[in-house]
Amino acid sequence: MKSHALLFSLLTAPLLASAAPPKTAPGVVALRGARLIDGQGGAPLEDSVVVIQDGRILAVGPASSTTVPAKARVVDYQGKTLIPGLISNHSHVGVVQGADMGAGHYTRANISRQLRQYEAYGITTVMALGLNGPLLQQLRTQQHAGRGPGADLFGAERGIGVPQGAPPTLGGRPVGEDQLARPETAEQARQAVREMVARKTDVVKLWLDDFGGSLPVKMKPDIYQAVIDEAHQRGVRVAAHIHDLEDAKTIVRAGADIVAHGVRDQPVDAEFIQLMKERSAWYVPTLSLDEATFIYAERPEWMAEPFFQHAVQPALRAQFADPAWVEKTRAEPKAEKARKAVAMNQRNLKALYDAGVRIGFGTDSGATPLRIPGVGEHRELALMTEAGLTPLQALTLATREAATLLGLEDRGVLAPGKQADLVVLDGDPSTDISRTKTIHAVWHRGKQVSGTVDTFKP
Repeated sequence: MKSHALLFSLLTAPLLASAAPPKTAPGVVALRGARLIDGQGGAPLEDSVVVIQDGRILAVGPASSTTVPAKARVVDYQGKTLIPGLISNHSHVGVVQGADMGAGHYTRANISRQLRQYEAYGITTVMALGLNGPLLQQLRTQQHAGRGPGADLFGAERGIGVPQGAPPTLGGRPVGEDQLARPETAEQARQAVREMVARKTDVVKLWLDDFGGSLPVKMKPDIYQAVIDEAHQRGVRVAAHIHDLEDAKTIVRAGADIVAHGVRDQPVDAEFIQLMKERSAWYVPTLSLDEATFIYAERPEWMAEPFFQHAVQPALRAQFADPAWVEKTRAEPKAEKARKAVAMNQRNLKALYDAGVRIGFGTDSGATPLRIPGVGEHRELALMTEAGLTPLQALTLATREAATLLGLEDRGVLAPGKQADLVVLDGDPSTDISRTKTIHAVWHRGKQVSGTVDTFKP
């Protein structure tokens, strides 16, 4: 008799369990009540619903007409604003530690910390555009699979520079041989590209210019042409480091796909605009790059803001607080040169944007201690609006367009089927772009991964 009862209980237990529905539908979350900026440039949607399942957006729309599954877990974001996770087309990882630079900082622990910082500041996808060591492959695979905390990671592998030329050093130290190729012949350049492609680089990065005349040589035409040709033969695009207009024209004519910095020596002209449009080349202005050389000495009040404090490691914070450093930085002749570069860069961004050139989003954050991950990206948005773009135009560049530049069709906008990467803000950046700094929470792949920035320790 007991055996019959046991058999009955074993057979019916699964049925009884299935008959009692869970309190919430597994993997289904509804974010309800927020203002929604979807990354596609349109007016914000007030009182929205975003339904998420298994890391993807299932539905988006007005709360009044969007169906929420009966057992979904509902998160009330009334009074908040949702934007897509920001995407950086030009950053670096593993170059900086505190106030120091060097190849020795390319470690798993340091890069993981930087990726977590990007994510906590709302940047959910990052392109590390060169100066990457062998560890990149492992980290990229890990981040793509969502196995590691922090922003998703793409990379330009080592990158290709110039013997006795760019990039010169990392904080006065030589760039590691495993972080940069410096080919002397066209065949060496082709071989470097073949090796990078074999390691599945997402893009090939080259340094063309002489850093404003501070270096003795630029990359030779036969070298950069070999790089571009070999990369294109293998289906990989090329991003180029430039500063001046003539170098930008030269490298776009040669076939480069991405101009990785803004033109800062003179106004862009009709010829350059036509070249960019004919070649469907991308332009990443990196406005905040030059500003970072002087702005922290001029804006000491920023140091009191939690948004800033929680992005800065102790050694760098001590440097910013040092009166001698502040005085020296303010007196530097290059500070005035940098101000002029920012203004020219902004002028050129507006001209190119108005002309319909494809614009991406990046800052060169992580390349030096002063280019601070997270802070740089939000500052870039502000500088874009100062250049004449509307807040919604700037946000669209930092989301949808940045995803398009990287060839990522699964993110960049808040729409059904897309990866659920989004930032919850206390303020409304459609009227004041500085409100992107009012981070309430960050969701990545459909899960809340961080709260306010004061919960992050650099």
